[in-house]
Amino acid sequence: MPTPSTAPLWLNSLFVDHALLRLGWRNWGVVAPGRLYRSNHPMPWQLRAAARRFGLRTVINLRGERTGCGSDRLGRAAAAELGLDHIDAPFESRGAPHKDRILRLANIFGTMREPALLHCKSGADRTGLAAGLWLLLQGRPPEEALAQLSLRHGHLRQSRTGILDAFFLSYAAAHRGTGKPFLDWLRDDYSEAALREAFQSQGWADRLMDGVLRRE
Repeated sequence: MPTPSTAPLWLNSLFVDHALLRLGWRNWGVVAPGRLYRSNHPMPWQLRAAARRFGLRTVINLRGERTGCGSDRLGRAAAAELGLDHIDAPFESRGAPHKDRILRLANIFGTMREPALLHCKSGADRTGLAAGLWLLLQGRPPEEALAQLSLRHGHLRQSRTGILDAFFLSYAAAHRGTGKPFLDWLRDDYSEAALREAFQSQGWADRLMDGVLRRE
């Protein structure tokens, strides 16, 4: 709980980083039981509860380190207190996924201690992308990866975050035609520029996500 030294962090987390909205909404999901879980940015007691219940050993923060963000500081402290590995793997929610970041995440997935928890801010877009990437790297079909980007988790494919769906759909089309493994397709065929040029969002969805919900 807050102390005089941590009170500013809690105030920032609750009211600037909108953690107040996450107190009762965990946006929790099981990607693979006993191996990988997903959520929005957990509060310290939420992380402690998840670590106890699921035996977590690693936290992957898809927001990256955020200077001045109370949620970031509190989350890192809680992970250290629990003895969890805390790994920063920043991604964008509205841009074509960067090839180098995906390859780095693939390496993290291959070496991390399991079970692990993925989180971004809301647990909808970047978390869905990362969960889908993990499934592809386990040899699961693209359709399963795409299902991690769902309205159930708050993802809206008609908005600019739909470029993440377009990424999985691009691989799905290539996979149907050639059966090429995901990492081979990523290295040989994937073009961030081509994906950005081909994708178009819908104005009403952008206004909802960016103007009303103000999602990160």
